[in-house]
Amino acid sequence: MPSPPLTPLAAAVLHVGRPERILQVECGDGEGVLFLAREFPQARVRGVDRSAEAIRAASGRVGLDPEGRVVFKVGRPGALPFPDDHFDCVAVLDASPPTAEIARVLRPAGSLVLAYSIRAKAPRGLRRGLLRWGLARARIDLVAEAAAGDGSFAVGHLRDG
Repeated sequence: MPSPPLTPLAAAVLHVGRPERILQVECGDGEGVLFLAREFPQARVRGVDRSAEAIRAASGRVGLDPEGRVVFKVGRPGALPFPDDHFDCVAVLDASPPTAEIARVLRPAGSLVLAYSIRAKAPRGLRRGLLRWGLARARIDLVAEAAAGDGSFAVGHLRDG
């Protein structure tokens, strides 16, 4: 029986502390964003996706949210519609992370969560080497990596300066 697709994300968030502002890049239908909002009830959680249709669908899943803790926006991963140093945690599920743009919106010491619901989707070989190079260039140091359910995850922290 396959494990739930959010298992790697659930395992990864054990390594990020208590973020106050969280972003999921390429959030699709919002399932990951809603999970993060439940996991971190004190946090404001944002989801961004290039598809206006996906954002409409995700927004429809929010329900009653009088404090505006969960918000979805249309935006491209390479040009995130948020200010510099804004998030304590950025999550990317089953997608290639735009490392430089993530580093721009992360606060110093903020966390990057990379989660892959199926291990075969995770970067391997040359792609893995290029990802590690891109993370290092963006001042993001990996601090945890592991298999989780049918997938895997990696967590990195943005270095100061």
